[in-house]
Amino acid sequence: MPDDMRSFRTSPIGRPDQSTAQSSRPIMSAVMRLSREPLLHFALLGALIFGVDGALHPPPKDDKVITVSKAMRQSFIDNFDEDKSRVPSDADVEKMIDSWVASEILYREGKALGVDRGDDMIRDRVAFKMQLLIFDQIRVPEPTEDQLRVWFADNHARFDEQERVGFYLTPPTDQMTARQQLDDILQQHESVELQNQTRAILGRPVESLAASFGEGFRDALLAMPQGKWNVVQSKDGWHVVRLDSRRPGALASFESVRDEAAKIWHTEETRKLAWEAVKRLKASYQVRYEP
Repeated sequence: MPDDMRSFRTSPIGRPDQSTAQSSRPIMSAVMRLSREPLLHFALLGALIFGVDGALHPPPKDDKVITVSKAMRQSFIDNFDEDKSRVPSDADVEKMIDSWVASEILYREGKALGVDRGDDMIRDRVAFKMQLLIFDQIRVPEPTEDQLRVWFADNHARFDEQERVGFYLTPPTDQMTARQQLDDILQQHESVELQNQTRAILGRPVESLAASFGEGFRDALLAMPQGKWNVVQSKDGWHVVRLDSRRPGALASFESVRDEAAKIWHTEETRKLAWEAVKRLKASYQVRYEP
């Protein structure tokens, strides 16, 4: 008979024999000591708490819900591109949120495919991997000549040479100080400090002047004769300004930019198809906005 069976043989009246009782004493003693250990009590209590909590609060089963919290929306506003030098509009905020939602969808889909295995980087890296997978599967045929010409006609402003100006500009100040600075400049008595603070702005697109200085400044600058100093008001204050150069714009011809236009068209078509793929994935998600 095997040893493990012999250790459980009983006496004729059905109770363990003496040798079995004696061998079980050390085991019972160890169990009694273990039952008095606080660490064991703590571990059992913790397991019980976690078990009850898991039963009462099971993990959410719907991983297709994306929540855009108020704190997240505020973070988009706070981190808006500083170069914009303005508060983002509602359209700007919605665009940033849409971009984040797309990134979150790509992250979840990428995680479902296991592309994050062995990678401890943040969600954006996983989303970027999914972008690469999507872009890798997109095949955009070459555009026909008619397609490219139609696209160029709708986007020719991107290739046209813009009208540009070059001018000198003193720092913003009040009107009285600006007029005093103008007198000093005309009499060639301006301070070295003012000379060092005067900026030379070269080849600035006219189209960008209103956003940076205001429409009134743009119109006044374009109305000035070249080489003449004058006092002009911008949205930041008063300046002494001299228009130094002005180069008219020029319309681009299709033939001169055809190759560049074809590359940009291909890039945009690829992005459009990739975005449509993300939208198809988005259809299976519910995006929830906190009020």
